[in-house]
Order: sequence, then C-alpha cells, then structure tokens
Amino acid sequence: MKCLLAGQAVYGFGERFDALNQEGLVRENHVYETFTNQGASTYLPIPFALTDGGGGLYVDTMEKFTVFTEKTADGIVFTLPDQYDVRTFTGKPLEVLKEFTALTGRPRVPPDWAFGLWMSANRWDSQAVVEEVVEEAVRQGMKPAVVVIEAWSDEATFYRFDKERFPNPEGMIRDLHEKGIRLILWQIPVLKKLEPWRVCPEHEADCAEAVQKGYVVTNADGSPYLIPEGRWFGGSMIPDFTNPAACDWWFGKRQYLLDMGVDGFKTDGGEFVYDDGARFFDGRTGAQMKNGYAMVYTRAYTDFIKEDRMLFSRAGYTGAQTTPMHWAGDQQSTWEELRHVVTAGLNAGLSGLPFWGFDLAGFAGKMPSAELYLRSFCLACFAPVMQWHSEPASGQFSELLAASEEEINDRSPWNMAKVTGRPEIIDICRKFTKERERLLPYILKEASVSANTGRPLMAALVTDWPEDKEACAVDDEYMFGSQLLVAPVLEEGVIGRQVYLPKGNWSDYWTGEQTAGPCRLYKECRAGELLVWRLN
Repeated sequence: MKCLLAGQAVYGFGERFDALNQEGLVRENHVYETFTNQGASTYLPIPFALTDGGGGLYVDTMEKFTVFTEKTADGIVFTLPDQYDVRTFTGKPLEVLKEFTALTGRPRVPPDWAFGLWMSANRWDSQAVVEEVVEEAVRQGMKPAVVVIEAWSDEATFYRFDKERFPNPEGMIRDLHEKGIRLILWQIPVLKKLEPWRVCPEHEADCAEAVQKGYVVTNADGSPYLIPEGRWFGGSMIPDFTNPAACDWWFGKRQYLLDMGVDGFKTDGGEFVYDDGARFFDGRTGAQMKNGYAMVYTRAYTDFIKEDRMLFSRAGYTGAQTTPMHWAGDQQSTWEELRHVVTAGLNAGLSGLPFWGFDLAGFAGKMPSAELYLRSFCLACFAPVMQWHSEPASGQFSELLAASEEEINDRSPWNMAKVTGRPEIIDICRKFTKERERLLPYILKEASVSANTGRPLMAALVTDWPEDKEACAVDDEYMFGSQLLVAPVLEEGVIGRQVYLPKGNWSDYWTGEQTAGPCRLYKECRAGELLVWRLN
C-alpha cells in the first residue's frame, strides 16, 4: 500500500532516537528493548507520523510492521503493508495532533508534583540510604518532589518490601510526605525465574497459583510462555493483563502499598512478548501483542492507581499518552546519547506524547564529565520531566568503571562534584533546581493545554512554524510549552552555538534583551548556562 501526503519531511513514529526528519528511513513498528544506544529501535513506537506539508497518517494496528517513506516531487510517499486500516489527516501539525489524540485518547495530566525534581539511583537499596540521601538533598537546597526507589523489594515477588533493608516502610513514607516528597516504587511485569540460590516460598506459591488459574500468558499448547533465555528476566513468566481475574489477583497483592501511602509506580519493562504464537486470555496472539502488551500492562496499572497517583513508564504504543508519563529508557553518559534523547523527546511529542523525560546525563557506564552533566542538568530543567538516575555499580557497564567510581556510581550533584573535583556543580544545580520551582506555574498551565489539545510540551519548531523551511530543518531546538524556546548546547568543548529564532518578537529569558525573528544569531553559552528565549 502506498499513501501520498503533502510535504518534504516526516516526523513522529513514536519515540525515535536516530533522526527527527525520518524521510527516507525504514521504520520498524516494534516495541523493543535495547540497552543503551537505541539507534533505529525504540521502546515506544507509535504508528503515526505527520509532515511539514499539512498531513498526517495513522496505521490502526497492534501488529509489528515496517514502513518506508520517500520524498517525491508530489510529496511524501508512505509504503506499508496492505492489510491494515490507515487514516490520514489534513491540517497543520497542531491541528493534526489535536485530531489524532482525540481519536486515540487525550493526554492525561499528571499530578502537579510530578513536574518537580525527581531523584533516583538503583544503589539506594535500603531505608537508611534513602533517608541519608534525602537529608543530603535537603541540606544542599535541592529537595526533590519525587524519590524513586528501584531496589526496594525482596527481588522475588516484587511486591514485598525487603524487611531487613526496609524495616519500617510506613515510617519512611510518612517522613517523606511530611517533607513534601512523594514516593515512586519500581515494578516489572514478570513472575520471575529465581536465581538458584534465592528461596522464596511465597513467590513459588504465587507462580503455582498463576499457572493453575490461567493468570499467565501461555504458549499455543497451553503451557506457560517464558521470556527467552538471554533476554532480560529470561525464563520468567509474564502476567496476562487481558484477564480481569489476573489483574484483580496481581493488584490485590499490591493494594497494601497504596494503603501505606506509595504515590505511584515506575513501570519498567513491557517488551517481553517475543513469540508470535503466544496466547492471551482475550484471544489475541503474540503477533498482535508484541506491541500491545506494553499498553495492557500500563493501562492496568493506571486503572489501579487512580488519578491522584503517578505512573512512569518506559514502553508503550498507541494511546500511551493516556497512561501518562514516560522516560526514554537506558542511555550511557555520553554526548551522543544526550543528542539522541533530545531527538527522541521531539519525536515523542510529535506523536502525541507530551509528558516525557530522560535520565539526565545518562544512567549507565562511566560517570559523565562535569561539562556533560551540567549541560544535561540545565536542559532537564526545561523539559517535561527533570530527573537524575543511575544503574547499580554492578550493572551491565561495571567493567568500564574505575574502582573509585564503583562506590559512587550516583548521578546526584553532590556526588558529581566529588567525582569531578568541581564543587561549583552544586551551586549551578541548586540554581536550576530553584528555577524549576519558579517555572512550575508556567509548566502546569502548559501541561493543561497539552492535555486538552495534544500539543507537545517539548515541541520541535515545525510544530508552530510548519511554513518556515528553516524552522522545519532545526532538530536541536524546541519550544518548552508555547512561549519558551530552548537551544541547548549538545557538543563537547564548545562555548556557544548558532540559534535560529522563527518569526516573532523574542526576549532573552535571563536578560530581557529583545530580538525580532526570523533571524540567526550566535550566542555564547558556557557549561552551567542554557539559552532560552520567551516569545512575546
């Protein structure tokens, strides 16, 4: 099947890391887990794209497929399989996004507190460590709005606190709430294949019950489907969220966490359906659920937590904007990865997904340089989600770490100051943390606009200036909301950059200096600074 849309450039297709304008590229529509350096793969494909010429296209299927786009004299030709229903849209990008999100679900606005500072590290694996880190953050003048704890559970059931490491979770949660801090706990949709040395009778009983009652995804012969060995959580079963009884059973074991005061969940994974022949309770097969599983998983959790709590997910598909907040998955601390997450965020926004973020300066591998960390921290201040995070020192890139780094593989500003010998990092990060707090009324107003219209909160310039060919070609600037233009420095060792300001009257966010667009200008911007203009 071939579809022709007006235009010369193509954007969207979900959270795509490798290019903003994807004309001429092959796009595989497949929810797929790639640990760092995602390239052409993505955790969050959306079979929707728009052009700079006033068109959009949506393929209504959960199945994996491939699409190719090509520029011709008449416009953009989309080549895709014949068997799917395709809907086309006509209008400017904002009009197309409004119509697309009306069709697939308006974005759900996260709670106000979700737009504050998030902090996380996988190595925060005990109540004592969490309390110590929070105390240090408050002392440094960077009190978080949200703390994420990944290593909180018994590592078997994933719903029981480890009693030795977290002796009083109720007290910990109460203390966090008294400080005005919310708590998010990590989740994974598996019934885990335990390590040979790990013993957990409760988990073994859960697995037996889930198999007996049909609460897990199965193979065609009715045996439990297992994640392939060699993949993340290989050998584990996965719950079947298309089965209402399975959902009741799964969340019944987690209800006490909400009763205790937990404010939401970080729903990791969701990319676990590898076999086309897998079978689901509602009759769908693995071929139909390679992409769909991420959505039944996150929608089940969204229904469970209700609207006053928060879900933060990695994988998704059509309708992901309703679940409602996502992050870009796993990146190393490199300049290339920073550039790629900006691209991913812009494509996500142009796919109807406004509430999105990334682990600032990456979360894996060698510690970032002071320059990379500061560039990323300043950028994250003007992004939908502002969060630092790090993998455990024993993670997949542990062989890259020096012995000294293994003890402090933590991307908090105070650890970065210690690692780099640059104490000014703390002052700069404190400044931008306070700036984030000052921005909150603006962010909340713009988030409401996003929810009502589908407008990206982090929007490529083509969103607002589709007739401006220079604006359409810019892939390293964006509008944060409808008024603030952000031009981050994404290259190592430079102290400024060329900036394109589209048509309009602009004022420098920091100095108030006025500039009339359209124009190009060079501005100095050292590490610890960020170029921002306000559209008057």
